[in-house]
Amino acid sequence: MNKETEPQVYVLPVLPLRRTVLFPMLAGPFAAGRKASIEALEAASNSEDKTLITATQKDASIENPDIDDLHRFATRGAVRRLARSEETLEVIIEGLERVRIQDVEREDGRLIAHAIPAPVVLEPGPEGEALKRELVSRIREFQTLVPQLGQLNIDELLDRIRDPMHLVYLLAALLELDFEKSQQLLDASEQNQAMKLLLEYMRKEYEVVKLRREIAGEAESEAGREQRKYMLRQQLKAIQKELGEGEGGGTVTQELQERLEQAELPDPVREEAERELGRLEGVPSASPEHGVIRNRLELIIELPWARRTEDNLDLARARQILDEDHYDLDEIKERILEQLAVLRLNPEAKAPILCFVGPPGVGKTSLGQSIARSLGREFERFSLGGLRDEAELRGHRRTYVGAMPGRIIQAMRRAGSANPLLMLDEIDKLGHDFRGDPASALLEILDPAQNYEFRDNYLDLPFDLSRVLFITTANTLETIPGPLLDRMEVLQLSGYSDEEKLEIARRYILERQRKQAGLDREQFTVPDATILRVIRHYTREAGVRELERRIGRLARKVALRIAEEREVPETISPEVLEELLGRERFRPEQARKEMPPGVATGLAWTPTGGDVLYVEAILLPEEGKLTLTGQLGEVMKESAQAAQNWVLSHAGRLNITHPRAGLHIHVPAGAIPKDGPSAGVTMATAVASVYSGRSVRSDTAMTGEITLSGLVLPVGGVKEKILAARRAGLRGVILPRGNEKDLDDVPDSVREEMEFTLADRIDDVLRAAIPGLLPEDESAEATESSGQESGA
Repeated sequence: MNKETEPQVYVLPVLPLRRTVLFPMLAGPFAAGRKASIEALEAASNSEDKTLITATQKDASIENPDIDDLHRFATRGAVRRLARSEETLEVIIEGLERVRIQDVEREDGRLIAHAIPAPVVLEPGPEGEALKRELVSRIREFQTLVPQLGQLNIDELLDRIRDPMHLVYLLAALLELDFEKSQQLLDASEQNQAMKLLLEYMRKEYEVVKLRREIAGEAESEAGREQRKYMLRQQLKAIQKELGEGEGGGTVTQELQERLEQAELPDPVREEAERELGRLEGVPSASPEHGVIRNRLELIIELPWARRTEDNLDLARARQILDEDHYDLDEIKERILEQLAVLRLNPEAKAPILCFVGPPGVGKTSLGQSIARSLGREFERFSLGGLRDEAELRGHRRTYVGAMPGRIIQAMRRAGSANPLLMLDEIDKLGHDFRGDPASALLEILDPAQNYEFRDNYLDLPFDLSRVLFITTANTLETIPGPLLDRMEVLQLSGYSDEEKLEIARRYILERQRKQAGLDREQFTVPDATILRVIRHYTREAGVRELERRIGRLARKVALRIAEEREVPETISPEVLEELLGRERFRPEQARKEMPPGVATGLAWTPTGGDVLYVEAILLPEEGKLTLTGQLGEVMKESAQAAQNWVLSHAGRLNITHPRAGLHIHVPAGAIPKDGPSAGVTMATAVASVYSGRSVRSDTAMTGEITLSGLVLPVGGVKEKILAARRAGLRGVILPRGNEKDLDDVPDSVREEMEFTLADRIDDVLRAAIPGLLPEDESAEATESSGQESGA
């Protein structure tokens, strides 16, 4: 082919069009908001001939289209008018000719097209003339139905338009065909093909318009405003059905109808959903009620009414997962495996409500995740700490603005199954005020005998929660209401000993912190001696949360040195800890190694674990006066009075020379909550020590409740108290004999290292705590007799 016959190649900016087509020989208004489109229009308007290429996108949602995203057949147009607004350009473009895009390149963010003219092949002859006459006939039929065609003078139009393609494009624009059909007309390379397509579209359009007129006529015959609205909606549905139009494949109502048909819903729920869908059709989209109904319908459709995950009841696998994720906790693991065994034998068994109680950082929440993983169930959690509004759990009534479903129903929607594991953290920190009592709402939620028909105020439909495995966590049982506690099975998680913390750090914490810091074993090696020093001198806790923070800080220090290409120690020895972590935060108790008379070492339980508590007593010159300081609770004050009266009633046996002297008892450590009966033996020992002038053993701590008759009663939190005594460097602990069984919970290494004295009476405590105060061979009967004589 010689140069004279080669087609002209246009190199022009491209204006991508969304959902519209510009035809040759026609002009149309357009608004451009995209940066690339604005730059293309500005480039065209600044050029000599003001021309550009308009190409329709295949997918209107694409923000930055490329050559594969544009239809190849497009229109070369000229910018005839351009006006600027705040963020858009409004233009009128006249279509000049049909072109075919050969290539597209990107220049400074905008598209530049290489296009060649692609004129439509004209086909004069009988077929073309017949098609043209058929088009004219169709136009005359449309004039009675379509207002924009009714004003046309057909004869004058045919005299003025000689090009059949001009007529085709004009009719397509007047009929407002959708962009896909318009693009098919522009793609047609032959005149007869384009006219056949247009005739097909016009036949379908005529049927739709005719049907619309019929529906409108029937609607006019109905009386009343509501009936008219209904018929208009029917008219809209019929038109959209015939045209196959509607954003997203249909209206909002149609989309919800399709989703509703696919959802697995119980029959009563489906009836309610269909009733709500009918209401939605009658509510204008601008009405606030439209949003409320739609949100409720979406919630109903998305809730897992019948979807369940299949439980993995492989006990060996479950045991392996629990052992991988958690060290020790044998009793908890055994209880979980028991439940798996029950589900294996009876799949319809009700799920228990487990309550993990223990200090922070002992693994309550992570244990719930491990249970979900071993069962193969979905896991969802939310915290109840500080929750005061009952509607947070039960949901808000839909009469309120901004009403929402409760947290339980929201968690079920997120889980996507009817049998997930839901963890309710911090159940001991619930509040209540004028907005309701959340603890009362939990009574129904956590009761398998009631929650099979739980009704959320927003949903207002019965939802079955009986298949949900609820696990709650708490630091203490004291603040949980009795009726709520009665619905749960309590599993105690005690604090860890130093050896247990060391093992946890070896198995889990070190590897986790290495991974988070991007280090490997060679770069970050921490020997056992270093971990133990961190445990004893940089942390003082029942759990391992602070220990993990400290090891994490060590890992970050090493990562910083590696990043700065500084020298990194091969192993983190105990000697470099002070350089990396700063000065030691805690030291073993040294100041109380030599205790004066009147000072005794007690043990206290707190929600964060055990702690050592010193009780101090001094004599006062005021006769018979008792002064108590240290922010003591009522129960502890009564223990102090009972201790003083018991000691004074046995003054003769205890060699007390000034029984009428006043007494001041003080309990330091204001940060530790001080209430409860377990300090009774400590107070009795301190009082006996100060009145007798003998010192208490500095390496021994004690706990237990006392009575005026001299009995020592069992108390709680024994394991935490023993571990606290060990952390403080103490080697002896005096316990009530009734707590002997609790020693089974203490790690073997601690039991072997410490000395335990079991006491039935206060005399047993005093013999063990104050050497030489009472004879070793004195019987209980002699003690009572002597006490009565001394009191007389």
